[in-house]
Amino acid sequence: MSVPILPTISTSFIVLSAIFVAIGWVQISQKKVEKHKKTMLTAAVFAIIFFIIYASRTIFIGNTAFGGPDNLKIYYTSFLVFHITLATTGAVLGIITIISGLKDNLTKHRKLGPITSVVWFFTAITGVAVYMLLYVLYEGGETTSVIKAILGF
Repeated sequence: MSVPILPTISTSFIVLSAIFVAIGWVQISQKKVEKHKKTMLTAAVFAIIFFIIYASRTIFIGNTAFGGPDNLKIYYTSFLVFHITLATTGAVLGIITIISGLKDNLTKHRKLGPITSVVWFFTAITGVAVYMLLYVLYEGGETTSVIKAILGF
C-alpha cells in the first residue's frame, strides 16, 4: 500500500509543530526564555506550512472521503468533526498566545500557553489518527476538489 505524498508531508509538519511545542514547553520550564521564543515560533512556522499545504490541497486536489467500512463512517465523521474543532480552537489560541508573548503581555501568555499547548497536542494526535484512517488503515475514498465541487469542472 502506498500513501499519497501531500497528506504525508502535511501531517509530518503538524507532528513537527507539536514536537517543537513540547520542546518549547520544556525550555520555558527551565527559564530559557529566548530559546522558548525561537522554538515556539518555529512550531508556528511548521503549523503554517501544514495549513498552506492542507488548504492548497483541499482547494485544488480536494478532500479524500473515508474509504473504510460503511458501518464505521459515522464514527470517523464524528471523530473528524472533533479534530476540526480542536484544530480551529488550537489555531485561534495559538495566534492569541503568540501575539500576547510577542507583545510581552506575559500574564495572558502564561495563562493561555499551557492550555494552547495541550489543545495543540490533541490536535496533532487526532490529526495523525485521521491520516491513519484515511490513508494507512483504509484506502482513501473519492477525492473531489473545491473548485470542481463549486464550478463543476
